[in-house]
Amino acid sequence: MHSIELFTGAGGLALGTHKAGFRHRALYEWNKQACETIQENARRAAVPGTESWAPVEGDVRGVNFAKLGPVDLVAGGPPCQPFSIGGKHHGEADVRNMIPEFARAVSELEPRAFLMENVKGLLRETFRDYFEYSVLQLSFPKVTPKEGEDWRDHLRRLEEEKEKAAKGSLDPKHYYEVVFKNVVNAADYGIPQTRERVFVVGFRADLKVAWQPPEKKYSKLALVRDQWVTDEYWRRYDMDRPSGARPPSAGVLRLAAAGDGCKPWRTVRDVIHDLPKPKPDTDPPGLTNHRLTLGAKTYAGHTGSPIDLPAKTLKAGVHGVPGGENMLAFPDGTVRYFTVREAARLQTFPDEWEFAGAWSEAMRQLGNAVPMELAQEFALSIAKALGALDAS
Repeated sequence: MHSIELFTGAGGLALGTHKAGFRHRALYEWNKQACETIQENARRAAVPGTESWAPVEGDVRGVNFAKLGPVDLVAGGPPCQPFSIGGKHHGEADVRNMIPEFARAVSELEPRAFLMENVKGLLRETFRDYFEYSVLQLSFPKVTPKEGEDWRDHLRRLEEEKEKAAKGSLDPKHYYEVVFKNVVNAADYGIPQTRERVFVVGFRADLKVAWQPPEKKYSKLALVRDQWVTDEYWRRYDMDRPSGARPPSAGVLRLAAAGDGCKPWRTVRDVIHDLPKPKPDTDPPGLTNHRLTLGAKTYAGHTGSPIDLPAKTLKAGVHGVPGGENMLAFPDGTVRYFTVREAARLQTFPDEWEFAGAWSEAMRQLGNAVPMELAQEFALSIAKALGALDAS
């Protein structure tokens, strides 16, 4: 199956869809350093099958997508700063709002499915109307905005199209059923990070796809059980529970003891325990991007990620990387910055995948990335649904 990847960044979503069986006909990214990351990994064949990846560096607003088809999937995470809680909150008025370009790609390529990722902030009350408008744009991508048309006027035309579809008077080959538009917590899917993002999944209406989102297999309650009921977590690392740790409430402990059938959320320690202690001047043998950046300090609201919990959401930052968001906090109260390699593991990139640029630039790429294994879970579910159609 073939796909195109928009707003590729460092490649988290692209790698996830690739590992799910999609082969990219094109990848687009405007940031030079992110393109260098993709190019260098392609040159080294860091992940099998990515040797031919050659991201197109530039603004997608000038791309004629129709020449790339046909494809089975359009995937991408449009720049999230317009809707991010940590951003300037300009939303649809922000020049970085690329959701309309994602919808244009769907319109011109007419893929069998699409997968879009964005920040949880898109569902805030301030932007909720615009989010529903974006969903309708993706549902009826052929109904394009007129020159100079306000988005609210375009929304009214899209709502009219929705009514026609409900009455069966539209060709189902030209519109999409949006089957998923929910907030996903990456930790519930085994990602060692409490990263909440909106995923929007759609299939062309004529396919009549019966699709189910990937199952949540991990939970906070199961982690509480391992750390506070059975002590399995601490035994795994041959250590005692930290003396200053505060226990959950009695009610939570009872629920944890009963179990919920899930695996425990993965913690920072789970994914970095086997890495050597980083040094500031050199990478350890056989490992890249694992140098220590000095100067980490805590301040109000920025206390780092406790090592025995999933990490807080890695962030890119509007004006540089917010250091307090990208620190590792130890039980004794000390902190240090995550190395790029540690942050890459929190985003489930393979160790073979290297990141171009200095620490701040590489961390920006990682803060903008989709966790690779989360992308793979959703892409696999889409591939399974399309594969079932092909087999019938």
